[in-house]
This record gives sequence, structure tokens and C-alpha cells, in this order.
Amino acid sequence: MSQSSENENQSIDIATPTSPYSLWEMVLYALKLGSIGFGGPIALVGYMHRDLVEQKKWISESDYAEGLALAQLAPGPLAAQLAIYLGYVHYHILGATVVGLAFVLPSFFMVVALGWFYVRYGGISWMQAVFYGVGACVIAIIANSAYKLTQKMVKGTIIWVIYLVSVAITVITESEIIWVFLVAGILVWLVEAPPKGGLKKPKSLSLIVNPLWLLATTGVPTASGGILWKIFIYFTQAGAFVFGSGLAIVPFLYGGVVKDFQWLTDKQFLDAVAVAMITPGPVVITTGFIGFLVAGLSGSIIAAGATFIPCYLFTIIPAPYFKKHGKQPGIAAFVKGVTVAATGAIMGSVIVLARRSLIDIPTVAIALLSFALLWKFKKKLPEPVLVLSSAVVGLVLYPLIH
Repeated sequence: MSQSSENENQSIDIATPTSPYSLWEMVLYALKLGSIGFGGPIALVGYMHRDLVEQKKWISESDYAEGLALAQLAPGPLAAQLAIYLGYVHYHILGATVVGLAFVLPSFFMVVALGWFYVRYGGISWMQAVFYGVGACVIAIIANSAYKLTQKMVKGTIIWVIYLVSVAITVITESEIIWVFLVAGILVWLVEAPPKGGLKKPKSLSLIVNPLWLLATTGVPTASGGILWKIFIYFTQAGAFVFGSGLAIVPFLYGGVVKDFQWLTDKQFLDAVAVAMITPGPVVITTGFIGFLVAGLSGSIIAAGATFIPCYLFTIIPAPYFKKHGKQPGIAAFVKGVTVAATGAIMGSVIVLARRSLIDIPTVAIALLSFALLWKFKKKLPEPVLVLSSAVVGLVLYPLIH
């Protein structure tokens, strides 16, 4: 009897699914993406889907969708939150922590180095020339990723309606609105998996959403004391209360860094944004550059850390609820709606960014050629090679045109 029970337990253990990759492999991937992943959050989430879901098959489609939904619902940098969640999927808090650090650190070291050169040599005017070419190329990379996500995620009439509405709202408002994602999730939930006995919200959905709002509505104390304390408090607010990804944090930072605290001039702030755009990894790493200009290396570490700590907490605290309840029909439908709205916002962001980056015939030509090359060669053309080539083109063309 006991022998049979032991054999049964062994067979159960053998049948238990294990991770298809080691934690070290995921850390190396995060380091690579953080080092060469150009294009900002829109492109980065596309790379994660292509690499981890489609090619390596380390992450399931449902786990990716849940992570993307959580990253869209919570404040903070989209790509960093998704990387943290994907690290959590098989290796929990340890995985979330080391994968998140591996993803963020490469770009942090880059902006610190650029900050040192900026302070020592009095500005980086060559950035305009580099971004002239890189910005146009990045639009093509983002558009290509957004198109692939659309093909993968958007199917069915109601899904297309949600997607197109999300695209339109993003283009019109030039921002990602949290209520669009919530309404989309609830709508798909009601259509595809309506609750029995009326419209009462299922308890499991409450378990997922409530921790987010509990954290998001927690007050942050007023800054006081020395400059490093002020940096910590201000950038914690930036990470905890700014919804939307990438450039959505820029208006918030401008209001505090330039207008309220007067830490930087308009020119210095624009240079900080340019640094974020020409370096790989998350766009909000510009906080590290700003911190360096304000208070040196200590300021850089505190500003970047304060920005990313809230997004880390906003990910690992609700993550168990997503893992536990995400497969239920109602929750799966809710996540599907949020993911579709997020995909629409990504495509809308492509249009918004294109209007800012494609400013003349050469930039339009660079973008179209880059997209054509990505379309033709698909997996055979590494994005970093394309970005580097575009930077060289920018350095040559920009002085001639401007």
C-alpha cells in the first residue's frame, strides 16, 4: 500500500511541469535586451514576445498576456514591469528581482557614463545628429513590433472594435489612459465569460485589481531635508503615480525638475530626454541621467532606484493573484481585453512618436527603408546593426541639412 503510494507520488513529481530554462539563462537574456534593446517600451515588449514566447518558447502566451495586462494596469515603466513579471513566472521573487536588475543596469551604466561626459565636456550636441537617424529607425522597429503584436492578439469583431478605439484615443490624447484598459477588460469579460447571476464582480478579479489601487492611492511624504532626500521623494512619486509607458513620464519630470525645483535648464532637460532615446533599455532611465546632473553618482543611483522600486513592488505584490486566478474564464477574458487595449495603445503610440520623429524627407526615407529591411530579412537582420547604421547616417546628414 505504502509502496504504491510512493510510486504514485513519484509519478506525480515526474509529471510536475518544470521551467524550460534556467534562471541564469533568463538573466543573460535580460542583460542582452537591456544592452541592445532599442526602441523604448513599445519595441521592448515586442522583443520579449518574439524572443521568449515565439522563438525560445520559455514563456507561454497566457503568462505573457497576464504580465502585459498587469504592466498596463499599474503605474511605472511598461517594459521593466513586464521583464520583472516574466522573471517571476517560474522563479518567483528571486527571478523577478535579478531579471529586473539585469534588464535595467546596462542602460543605467550607459547614462551614468554619458552624464560624466556631459558634465566634463559641457553638453552633447552630437546627440541631435545621432537621434536624427536613430529616431527614424526606431519608429520602423516599433511599427514592425506593433504590427506583429496586432496580428497575434487581435481577432474577432468586438476585439477589433476595442483595438481601434484604443488606437484612436492614444493618437488623439497622445497618452495611455488607464480607464481604457479597465473598460476594455470588463467589456470582454462580460461578453466572453459573463458572471452567473448578474453583474457582480467575481472575487478573484477583485483580488487582482484591489492591490494595485491600494498601492497607487498610498500617499508619498513631502520632500524635506537635503538634496538627495528630495531626489528620492520626487522620483519615487514619478515611479509610483505616472501611468503610461516611456515618454509619458516626461511631462511629469519636466514640471518638477525644471519648473518646481529648477534643478535643470530647458536645454539640459531636453538633452536628458535625448540620452534616454538613444540608449537601449527603458526610456525612464533618463531619471539616472537627471540625477547625475543634479547630484553626481549618488544622485543618479537614488533617482533611478527611486523610480524603479515602485514598479517592482507594483509587479511582485499582485503577481501571485495573476498566477493563481489568471486561468479562470472571467479573469482570462478580463486580461484579454486589457491586452488588446494595450496593443491598440502601442500602435497608437507608433503614430504619435512618428509625428515627432519623422520631420522631413530624409527621416521619412530612413524609416521606410528600415521597415522594408526588417520586413524583408525578418530574423536575419539584428536591430542593433540597423540602429548603428542609422546613427552613422544621422551624423552625416544632420550637419548638411541643419
